[in-house]
Amino acid sequence: MYTGTLSFDLLLGDVRSLKQKRSAVRPIIAELQRRYAVSAAEVGDQDLHRRARIGLAAVSGDAAHLADVLDHCERLVASRPEVELLAVRRRFHGDDDE
Repeated sequence: MYTGTLSFDLLLGDVRSLKQKRSAVRPIIAELQRRYAVSAAEVGDQDLHRRARIGLAAVSGDAAHLADVLDHCERLVASRPEVELLAVRRRFHGDDDE
């Protein structure tokens, strides 16, 4: 079994309220969940208008498949015009890890 996580640090464009922030972040999370069957949520910077942190986790029996899913998720977030991807942190764990 292999597990992988991604943490996205995002800078949002023209956002002036937490309501606008939610309307920008929710569709990204929903699309990640729908297209790639991953668990995703806003996990940080909830009180800042123009910053967001999205966490994502996936599990697979095949390391190559998991790496491919994480790559696709990262490309999807990076391609969104309403956000600037500041940083991505990737963690990958396999059965051999302690």
